[in-house]
Amino acid sequence: MNTFSSSAVTAFSLITSFDPQFASIVVRSLAVSACACLIACSAGLLLGAWLGVARFRGRAVVLALLNTALALPSVVVGLVVYLLLSRSGPLGFLGWLFSFKAMVLAQSVLVLPVVTALVRQTIDDADRSHGEQFQSLGARRFMRSLILLWDERYALLTVLIAAFGRAISEVGAVMVVGGNIEGFTRVMTTSIALETSKGDLPLALALGLVLLGVVLVLNILIALVRHWREQLDDQLPDVEVILASTPAARGAPS
Repeated sequence: MNTFSSSAVTAFSLITSFDPQFASIVVRSLAVSACACLIACSAGLLLGAWLGVARFRGRAVVLALLNTALALPSVVVGLVVYLLLSRSGPLGFLGWLFSFKAMVLAQSVLVLPVVTALVRQTIDDADRSHGEQFQSLGARRFMRSLILLWDERYALLTVLIAAFGRAISEVGAVMVVGGNIEGFTRVMTTSIALETSKGDLPLALALGLVLLGVVLVLNILIALVRHWREQLDDQLPDVEVILASTPAARGAPS
């Protein structure tokens, strides 16, 4: 039996038996990414919705910076967060470096531009499509952003799922700020890198298979959301119905 075959057999054994060390790494990875996405998506939805409807001087510069942040290498994000949380850094008093919280913070910073940029583009496109209706009904920008967030909820759900996939597959930032400490800050991606370098290929392969499985599930969820959107678009109120029910619309002269 060659190295790949023997490693694969042992890897499947680790997955099916749910070895304690293996299980703790998987659970920690899911927890870090879930917390980071909750923080980043909460802020990104609001910020992206505002940028989608706002028109102000310097908006093009802000959007250029936002799009640039999409290409930030994860190790650069990790370095910046490391400097902030280090003992001599401005947030050093928190004592978060090489901890669960530091990894959540790093992934939140990494995911926030992704969520904000995608939400901004979605809301901006929707606002341009329904701009005349908004103007005729007198809906203010805050109300427009809320209405469009609801109308584009299925597209935005896809963004949130993609954000989780971005977070859980990240390796550079969490390794820099977490230190890859066994039992405390070791997650799937950092473990795969470490175990491969150590020659523990079965554990690395098992974690890789689980990570691929998580990504596969996320893609299935995205496909289901798109399918549900197509099925429900004709059954649930869309933006025209919501606009027509606003106070401005009810008070508008016929």
